[in-house]
Amino acid sequence: MTPAPLLDVRGLGLEFRTRTGVVRALDDVSFSVAQGAIVGDVGESGSGKSVAAFAIMGLLDETARITSGALSLSGIDLLADKRRALLDLRGREMSMIFQSPRSALNPIRKIGRQIEDVLVRHGPVARADARARAIEALRRVRIPDPERRCDAFPFELSGGMCQRVMIAMALACGPMLLIADEPTTGLDVTTQAVVMDLIAEIVAETRMGAVLITHDLGLAGEYCDRIVVMHAGHVVETAPVAALLARPAHSYTRQLVAATPAAATSIGDLASIPGGLPDLRRGDLPFCRFEARCSLREQICAERPTPTQMVGEGHNVRCWRPA
Repeated sequence: MTPAPLLDVRGLGLEFRTRTGVVRALDDVSFSVAQGAIVGDVGESGSGKSVAAFAIMGLLDETARITSGALSLSGIDLLADKRRALLDLRGREMSMIFQSPRSALNPIRKIGRQIEDVLVRHGPVARADARARAIEALRRVRIPDPERRCDAFPFELSGGMCQRVMIAMALACGPMLLIADEPTTGLDVTTQAVVMDLIAEIVAETRMGAVLITHDLGLAGEYCDRIVVMHAGHVVETAPVAALLARPAHSYTRQLVAATPAAATSIGDLASIPGGLPDLRRGDLPFCRFEARCSLREQICAERPTPTQMVGEGHNVRCWRPA
């Protein structure tokens, strides 16, 4: 019997009300995360990756409205109207590493104090014991001389060190779920590898579930167990990493793979994806939001809702004519 997923996203729909119209940011988004697994969420900017993460974390602003679907974490309904319960879950049972650590950290507050705040709010940890726990959290992510770094301000640390601080804050209370939103943005290649190795090691050690949001299909292929491919608010393909990279079934995924640099690839061999994302404010959005960019489109793509088909074990694709 297959165990229930740690995180289950089912048919999630979400829109934003703006002065220029309603933006249909997510439509029928479904994926799951198993305990101890890292799921990669890949796609172009504007595909809905971060919006889905903010919906899971309950960090949407007042202009957002969830129109359909269900979100659950270990059987807990995340869409239930229990704001206080969600505040308690966030930081304790689910945490997020944000894209820009320098922006996410408070610039005028010492990093140790920021970790202490998380521990005191969600631990529960007494303020008198919080400093020792914060130092231990910094030591866990291999920050050298954590006792001294605890009293540093974010501007005194490098970008890679600030990202480790963010990881320490996210893991301080031992959450079940970790969402990492572009955790290697702005870091050099060596530091990227150090940060990702650290995340992978902690996931394996604690058996938490993790979602890695990234533009880098190569990075997802190296560290993830499964990949979710998103385009313009749709999940177009989900599969185990090996299957998706070897046999991408959706036209968009195939083009993403072709546009991903590899060691033996020259710049001239890389392919770009023509066109751009559709205007999500349109009232007449097509059933397949990739249709206008797809060289394999057929008449049926414009006439009928796009089905999700299984093309292999754990391999699903939203397309009328999967490869």
